[in-house]
Amino acid sequence: MGGKLVTPLGGWYHASKYAVEALSDALRMETRQFGINVVVVEPGSIRTEWGAIAAETLKETSSKGAYSNLAEGVATTLAASSQPDAKMTSAPSVIGKTIVKAAGARRPRTRYRVGFGAAPTMFLRWLLPDRAFDFVIRRAFGI
Repeated sequence: MGGKLVTPLGGWYHASKYAVEALSDALRMETRQFGINVVVVEPGSIRTEWGAIAAETLKETSSKGAYSNLAEGVATTLAASSQPDAKMTSAPSVIGKTIVKAAGARRPRTRYRVGFGAAPTMFLRWLLPDRAFDFVIRRAFGI
């Protein structure tokens, strides 16, 4: 989903994901003639160490200065997603299962939205005006 929406202080991350979306869309059209299906997996919140690592880096780089309050809220949310009992996340196995499903499909979908919150979040992104969606994201990140 990182290539379809953004979160505070994650512009660098989301820019790379937007690029993957664009590259995948182009490759899908370019490789069709060879029978190659290009598929994008768009995960929701997945319970891995990434959130804790990102939170720690964020605190190290942005805990002082103009973005300190914003960084604290975002870091808290990121760190919580790495906890073993994090309720609003999915196990990493959902990604593996989705890749196996796509690889075995005779005619795979172009995109697979999987994991906690993926489909409802993308529906809200489509439904809400930008500022209303910004509000939802800010609330989710406690800022």
